[in-house]
Amino acid sequence: MRSQPVRFAVLAFAALVSAAPLAPPALAQRAPETFAPLARQLLPAVVNISTSQAVQARPGRPDAPDVPQAPPGSPFEEFFRDFFNRGRPGQEGQQPPGQPQRPQRRGQSLGSGFVIDAAQGIVVTNNHVIDGADEINVILQDNTSIRAELLGTDPRTDIAVLRIRTDKPLTAVPFGNSDEAQVGDWVIAIGNPFGLGGSVTAGIVSARGRDIRQGAYDDFIQTDAAINRGNSGGPLFDMQGRVIGINTAIYSPSGGSIGIGFAIPSNLAQRIVAQLRDGGRVRRGWLGVNIQQVTDEIAEALRLPGGARGALVARAQEGGPAATGGIRNGDIILRFNGVDVRDMRTLPRIVADNMVGAEVPVVVWRDGKEETVNVTLGELPPEPQQAGATPAPAAPQQGPVEVAGLGIRVAPITDELRQRFSLRPEQRGVVIVEVAPNSPAAERELRPGDVIVEVQQQRVNTPREVQDRIAALRQQNRGVALLAVEGSGGQRFVPLRLRGERGAPG
Repeated sequence: MRSQPVRFAVLAFAALVSAAPLAPPALAQRAPETFAPLARQLLPAVVNISTSQAVQARPGRPDAPDVPQAPPGSPFEEFFRDFFNRGRPGQEGQQPPGQPQRPQRRGQSLGSGFVIDAAQGIVVTNNHVIDGADEINVILQDNTSIRAELLGTDPRTDIAVLRIRTDKPLTAVPFGNSDEAQVGDWVIAIGNPFGLGGSVTAGIVSARGRDIRQGAYDDFIQTDAAINRGNSGGPLFDMQGRVIGINTAIYSPSGGSIGIGFAIPSNLAQRIVAQLRDGGRVRRGWLGVNIQQVTDEIAEALRLPGGARGALVARAQEGGPAATGGIRNGDIILRFNGVDVRDMRTLPRIVADNMVGAEVPVVVWRDGKEETVNVTLGELPPEPQQAGATPAPAAPQQGPVEVAGLGIRVAPITDELRQRFSLRPEQRGVVIVEVAPNSPAAERELRPGDVIVEVQQQRVNTPREVQDRIAALRQQNRGVALLAVEGSGGQRFVPLRLRGERGAPG
């Protein structure tokens, strides 16, 4: 019985296909008979990277450094255990009493990299491969080990650039155009998995534009070419021998490859590498906004044609480039310097690609129409900047009131509520003191202590103003009210469906 729905779905699909005209078959690129010639050409340019650093002893166990984690049951699990037990009390090699203290233990890690400039000895790898290292060595294909100089790192994209100096001839590989890589294209990964040396694996591009929640610039190429620990920093090649990605991460419950690997696209990496080579650091354009996703309900509330698109400005940071250039809270950024902003994920990457100090046109949706403002970009600061706030104006004292149809009870901010909900001294707006279960507010995860600062992009300072704004929307037959709400996670815009009188707390 459980199989009937599946059988029905298959039969329905077959009937649909038989009723439609057959499309001509797509021409698939034939798999190469062998990757050997390409591998021979590329292997000399791929290097192993070995780093070492002082290992911190565990509290209460000065003799016991942290042991690297290997997949359970793998041969490396026993290897690491035996290696790190050498010299511990109760183990072979125990230090006799009265002998001088052993030198501090040093941990080692292994990764991969590739040469992009043979004359200058420039090597590219991942930042996490060399992060915190006291010593970095690059090992060539013939096992020659060369001490490397760190030119610069960019933790935001996990890229690092090294330089080696040697009389040995080096082989370099060029960057390709990752934008041309299509899902289904053949690719080759070369690296140093588990410290085994130059290993070649092949697969296809499985997906593009993957966001694995590693940072604001996630735009990974996904591949099923086998990538394991130690492959980090190695190249992902196309069939012309061009680097279209830097292998960086895998998805794996066990620690081994299950065919889901991720590579930084070359078009992003090239820009970062160029800046690290020249100046040792990356300078990114900075707009100075806190943004959130435009949903269908937000688009409806703001009457944005074409549905959900762009990035909603939850807050233009005070004194930042956006606020100085005229961008306001509640604007939807549709185009930035001529590039369409599809969603909030694309905006940080588009902004970062522009030069610091450049004046760029920004098209925003405001008050029911498109407007263009010109913004001079700043430089992205090392840490996220918090928008400043001005002192709250004094609000007339009024008791808590219900907002019909939203499922909330709100009140003016008093000293007692400021203390109860740990609100900032300068906080302004109207505080939510009660949220009804199963109400529109509860569905949007509004909580007591959240502060409503705007309704439909108009500032509110009293419960009466909230009620009046909602009533006005009802008179206009609007189906959604857009609230700007400040909570523990900062300011965000919350679209609430307008119901009738039901749903408010009693």
